[in-house]
Amino acid sequence: MRVLVFNAGSSSLKFGLFDGDRQVFKGSFDRFREGGCDVAFEGADGPPEQGRAPHADLAAAIAAVPGVLAERGLAGIDAVGHRLAHGGTEFTGPAKIDEAVIARIEALTPLAPLHNPAMLEGLRLASHIWPDVPQVAVFDTSFHLTNPARATTYAVPAAWRDAGLRRFGFHGTSHKYVAQRAAEALGQPLSDLRIISVHLGNGASACAVQYGASIDSSMGMTPLEGLVMGTRSGDIDPGAFGFLQRHLGLDVAAIEAALYSDSGLKGLTGSPDMRDVEDRAAAGDAAAQLAINLYAYRVRKYLGGYAAAMGGVDAVVFTGGIGQNSASMRRRICDGLSFMGLMLDDDRNRAPDLSDRAAPQIQAQGSRVAVVVTETAEQLMIAHEVRTLLDRPALTPRPVPVAVSGRHVHLSAETVRALFGADYRLTEGAPLRQPGNWVAEERVTLEGPKGRLERVAILGPLRPRTQIEVSRTDSFALGIDAPVRNSGQLEGTPKVRLIGPQGAFETDGLIVAARHVHTNPTDAAAMGLSDGEMVEIEVQGADGRGLVFAHTLVRVAAGTVTEMHIDTDEANAAGISGHVDGAVVPHVQALPKG
Repeated sequence: MRVLVFNAGSSSLKFGLFDGDRQVFKGSFDRFREGGCDVAFEGADGPPEQGRAPHADLAAAIAAVPGVLAERGLAGIDAVGHRLAHGGTEFTGPAKIDEAVIARIEALTPLAPLHNPAMLEGLRLASHIWPDVPQVAVFDTSFHLTNPARATTYAVPAAWRDAGLRRFGFHGTSHKYVAQRAAEALGQPLSDLRIISVHLGNGASACAVQYGASIDSSMGMTPLEGLVMGTRSGDIDPGAFGFLQRHLGLDVAAIEAALYSDSGLKGLTGSPDMRDVEDRAAAGDAAAQLAINLYAYRVRKYLGGYAAAMGGVDAVVFTGGIGQNSASMRRRICDGLSFMGLMLDDDRNRAPDLSDRAAPQIQAQGSRVAVVVTETAEQLMIAHEVRTLLDRPALTPRPVPVAVSGRHVHLSAETVRALFGADYRLTEGAPLRQPGNWVAEERVTLEGPKGRLERVAILGPLRPRTQIEVSRTDSFALGIDAPVRNSGQLEGTPKVRLIGPQGAFETDGLIVAARHVHTNPTDAAAMGLSDGEMVEIEVQGADGRGLVFAHTLVRVAAGTVTEMHIDTDEANAAGISGHVDGAVVPHVQALPKG
């Protein structure tokens, strides 16, 4: 499939043509102004071209693209993908464009007034030029919709939150790509890794990617929050708005404009370009030296914070113009992180080879954390998302029974001995819906610093490692912060005390189980699903209202009965009791695999 990808802005248009995963052409129309714009083309077996064109705005530039491609024998395209900055909370993945989708994107304009309007205009223009070609929107925010509420919620009045004030995160397409690319370079499944992706360019952000899912991002409701950027401030005390209004007479619009366009490196040094700032710092410019120290310090704080949030880190990935090109900035950021096992190799860091989308490792021997440098490929990722969406077979409607999973434990043989005595065998009780699984007649007690949970069920058969599954409310009753994890992802999980009739045992493995669907290969094929995908399941609540459970993991195994598992908190919030069937929502999002 040949996919044309557009990244439209108010002052520029970047585009790329992809045949499968191979980019065959890329071009840009930059700095629209009266009289024309700058152009740059590369690909189609010819030398790179640069020059000027008479196109003074986005409409003229997009209208020129068919001719640019035709001149190079690249006229035939099968789909057009569009980068959209903001998809709110409803676009969990790419969306095929129709009038209803356009209306939903338009409604999100207040959340991204500087970005979405131009991108939406590009989408409309392309739809007129290629009316019979599928148009697909891919959203920067979608990757971050797996962030838990504690990462997305601002501690502000409820009326503000109800109006839509929350953290979203951006650069999602870049973070998703580089996390996947790093996993490939490390030769490990992305679902087994804790990665901190650091995108450093004119816009900059960090993202904590835990076992394939974004759990936090430095950008917030807007792309202003977080790291220092070329012209954007990053983190700033919101009290500054009142201070600047009282002392300088600035209104909100003026302050906001300055934070977007006249802050960051530009505000500190007069230049938004890190190359200029580094040259001036080397020549003794005190303002440039402060800017570099502040820039690196802010990134380092986020690295430490995200390592703590994930209970450790397996890899740090640098990308973006600064992240991939500035060896000195990578060194400044990583120096001082040896306490968490991260050490750079100076020679590797000095000149990593990034040709052919390479992702070299630059950590020193003995470093417990891998450090990877790679060029981001947002357009390639968008093209991949477009193909994935359009190539997906139609889903066959099939009921998915919903099971409410109460608190329970899966015990190892070692834990059974500690709780019940040597050579003790659990007594099989009632069988569960999944073949070969059962509830034991015995019960255990869970004890935390705040309280106890009595008569907790034991599910068999035994497992190699003890796993304790509770609800969020249960974790508060225990006084322990249990992370939301997929079954089996137990690294870095908190400990809890298990008490049985013959003794007690303290073990890690305490989790809130992420919602998931068990299914077998036959049912999965009928529904167009595969192992490791994230889907949305629509369920009719007790009040007849349709409820959608997003980010539900599909687990395919032979001999499994199709069934969705949610915890008691989710069931209570949805008003689910008794037998309920769900259904897979037609658009699904593949979880990236390493």
